[in-house]
Amino acid sequence: MNQAIRDMLDRYDCRSTDDFENALREIFQELALVGLWRGKFFEHCVFYGGTALRILHGLQRFSEDMDFSLTVPDPAFDMTPYCRFVVKELEAWGFDVDVKIKEKAPQNPIKSAFLKAETLRQMLVINAPSAVLGSVPGNKRIKIKLELDTEPPPGIKSETRFLLQPVPFPVRVCTLETLFAGKMHAVLLRRWGKRVKGRDWYDLVWYIGRNIPVDIPHLKARMCQTGDWEADRPLDRERLIGLLEKRIDSLDVAAAKKEVEVFLKNPRELDVWSGNFFHQLIQKISVSE
Repeated sequence: MNQAIRDMLDRYDCRSTDDFENALREIFQELALVGLWRGKFFEHCVFYGGTALRILHGLQRFSEDMDFSLTVPDPAFDMTPYCRFVVKELEAWGFDVDVKIKEKAPQNPIKSAFLKAETLRQMLVINAPSAVLGSVPGNKRIKIKLELDTEPPPGIKSETRFLLQPVPFPVRVCTLETLFAGKMHAVLLRRWGKRVKGRDWYDLVWYIGRNIPVDIPHLKARMCQTGDWEADRPLDRERLIGLLEKRIDSLDVAAAKKEVEVFLKNPRELDVWSGNFFHQLIQKISVSE
């Protein structure tokens, strides 16, 4: 195994098969970022979402997908050449992967690609213990979805942050205030039917616990874009808290816990979750204009 990959793996206290799979997925995500950087992807796009929080800000939950946004709308933007850089980068580090672009309706602003690899074969690359290798089904696959918003709402603020492994490289990422606005939009308006995405609520706790303000103008722009708010209607902290209170009243806390706990090393940190907990938590929200 390449020493740089060994150093990346050593960051994780891998004991179970799930531990190795989570570590391998995250190594793939970071190598994908290297490939995108080499392909000059970040001259046009920014990284956002839970994986950005995990990799660049130390969020204590694993994340599956990688979300990106153009900085300037361009419905014709083609992900294909950048995906080739991702494959080339992963192969250069000894991994055997494939990327498939998902065809969507022309009017859909979200473009998707799927990074896929045989789990067992990649476990061999990182010298996983025999007990782990023996527990991985031969047909199991690592799948990472890369999504790009080609028609982003206005007001995205970004910064450049650096990762040091496997090589030092820069990543253009949304600021925490902009990231929080995107997450707040998901908390308030994500449409999953009867399902609950507990990861949204976990991230909400993370942002508030670190006193990150919500970028209110960007949140409003997102809500207007999705048809959930009128452009001439003001949005401020008081109205935001009112919306959150209604959302919490309808939240199935038990379902939220169940959805997110599989992504945590220590699910006991969810023990405090309750409707009352979230109602008190949101009183600590701050906003930026």
